[in-house]
Amino acid sequence: MNEERPGRPSDIARAALEAARAASASRPRPTRRRIAGPKRTWSGPRPGDDDPQPLARLVDSLVETQDWTEHTKVGAVFGRWSALVGPEIAAHCAPQTLTEGELLVVAESTAWATQLRLLAPTILAKLHATVGGDVVRRLRVVGPTAPSWKKGPRSVRGRGPRDTYG
Repeated sequence: MNEERPGRPSDIARAALEAARAASASRPRPTRRRIAGPKRTWSGPRPGDDDPQPLARLVDSLVETQDWTEHTKVGAVFGRWSALVGPEIAAHCAPQTLTEGELLVVAESTAWATQLRLLAPTILAKLHATVGGDVVRRLRVVGPTAPSWKKGPRSVRGRGPRDTYG
């Protein structure tokens, strides 16, 4: 009448754990060997080369070693245009290209183009103060482009837009 029943899962797990502990206790423990290497020394009161560095310092050193300083200054003109000229002026114009020290700025209307031509010395002074004098030497302001009725790569000089309205 005394039948052998399978044990509960927790009893089986407990028995397996005890067997593993007994097997582990009977094995000899390996001795830890210390590998001889350079002795650690204190680097001093200032940060060492192997200390964590701020990301800005690492990026600055990368820019300097790769000689990207000119490219970052050009990128600053385009990326920080609103902060450089002010939000009101930046809402009505945008820089297009910067080639050989000449910054091409496109205004949204001819009135704003005229206003920007009058403000050009002030804008250049702000750019020289924040970005540097060697990046932007001249400011060229153009208005919006007129619509073109030319279609395709070849065209013949005609009477212009009057032709299209019959």
